[in-house]
Amino acid sequence: MDYLQEIRASYNDPQRLEDLYQAACREGAADRFTADLLACYKESPDNLLYAAWYYRLQRAVHDEGIPGRSVNWKLAVPLSVVMGLIFWGLSSPQLDLSGHMPYLLLVWAPIAACFVIAFVTFASGQHRRRSLLVGIGLLGLGVYVTLFVTLSQRPHYQTLMMFHLPLLAWVGAGLSILGLRSEHRNRFAFLIKSIEVFITGGIFLIAGGVFVSITVGMFEALRVSLPKPILRLLMAGGAGAIPVLAVATVYEPYLSPLEQKFQRGLGRLIYTLMRLLLPLTLLVLMAYLLVIPFNFMEPFRNREVLIVYNAMLFAIMGLLLGATPVREDHLPERHHPLLRKGILAVAILAVLVSLYALSAIVYRTVLGGITVNRLAVIGWNGINIGILVGLIYKQFKDGPTAWIRSLQTVFSVGTNGYLVWTVFLVLAIPWLF
Repeated sequence: MDYLQEIRASYNDPQRLEDLYQAACREGAADRFTADLLACYKESPDNLLYAAWYYRLQRAVHDEGIPGRSVNWKLAVPLSVVMGLIFWGLSSPQLDLSGHMPYLLLVWAPIAACFVIAFVTFASGQHRRRSLLVGIGLLGLGVYVTLFVTLSQRPHYQTLMMFHLPLLAWVGAGLSILGLRSEHRNRFAFLIKSIEVFITGGIFLIAGGVFVSITVGMFEALRVSLPKPILRLLMAGGAGAIPVLAVATVYEPYLSPLEQKFQRGLGRLIYTLMRLLLPLTLLVLMAYLLVIPFNFMEPFRNREVLIVYNAMLFAIMGLLLGATPVREDHLPERHHPLLRKGILAVAILAVLVSLYALSAIVYRTVLGGITVNRLAVIGWNGINIGILVGLIYKQFKDGPTAWIRSLQTVFSVGTNGYLVWTVFLVLAIPWLF
C-alpha cells in the first residue's frame, strides 16, 4: 500500500496519523509507512507533526524494535518443559517403529511446530483460530504418516517422511503467523528469521550436547552408569526443550516478521557469513563446471553423486536466501550492485549444474523405472530450478532499481511450490507406491 497520500492528508491530524501507523504495523508495512513519512518530512521540514514523527521513526529504525519488550519466559519455559517430557516419552524403546527407530524420529517436527505455534499465538494474542486449525492439520498429518509407516511397513516412505515432515512443520508455522495471503516482503522476512531460529537452535543443541557429555563423563569417572531413562531424559528431553526456547530468544511474537530485528547479534552474523560465502560458492561452481566434462557420466552411474547434487542445490538456495537483504537500508547503497551481480552469477551457474543433475536423474529413471526417491528428487529439482530461473528472469526484467524486491518476490512465491510438493509427497506416496 502507498501511504504517501494518506500521510499528506494528515499533516495536521495527529490522531489520524497514529491510526494510520498502527494499521500499517498490523499489516506488516511499517517500513513502507516510515519511508513515505520521511518523504513527506523532506517535502515539509517545517511541519511540526512530521518533524515529531521523523525523530520517533528514526529512533525506531535505529533500535529495530519496540524498546522495553522482554522475552516471555513465563510462557516459553513451561511449554519447553512439557515438550521435553513428550519427547522423552516418545523416545522410549517400547515405542519403536519398524527398523528399531523410535516414533520420536518421525513425528518430532509436527509436535515441535505445534508448541512453537502455541508460544507465538499466546504471547502475541493474535490469530488463535488460524493457529488452532494449523496445529490440528499438522498433528493430523503426523498421525496419517505414522499409521502408514506402522501398518504397511514402508521403509522408503518412512525415510522420506523423516525429511519432509520437518519441512511441512516449518511451512505450517509460517502459515499460522502469516496466513494464506501474506505480503511478499513479510513472507520473505519470515524465511530470513527462520534461518536465524534454526541456527540459534543448533547452538542450543551443541551446548546441550556438551552439557550431557560432561555430565555422563563425571559420573563415569566415579564408575557410575546413569540409567537409560535418565540418559533419554537428558538427550531427548533436552532436545525437546530447544525449539520453543530458540524461537523465544530471537523472535518477537507481537511484531510481524517484517518488523523483527535483523541487524543485531546473530542476525547480523548470518548476513555477513552468507555474503562472505557467496564469492567462494561462485568460485567452486565455476571450477566444478570446468571439471564436469572429464567425469561427465559419473552422476548417471553413481547414486551417491546425485545425493550430493541435491544437497548442493538446497544449500545454494539457502545461501541466496540468506544473502538477500530484508530492507534496502540493511546494506550500504554502494554495495548493492556487487551483491546483486554475485547472487545473479551464482544462480546462473547453479541452474547449469542442476540441469545436468536433473538429466542424470531422468536418465536413471528411464532405465530403472520410477521409485519413491526418484519422484521426490525430480520434483524438488524441478521446483528449485524453477525458482532459480524465475530469479534470473526477474532480475533482468526488473533491473537493478528493484532488485531486492524482485528477489523477495521470487523466494516468497517459491514457498508455494515447497508447500504443494511436500503435501503431495506426504499424502500421495502411500497410494502410488
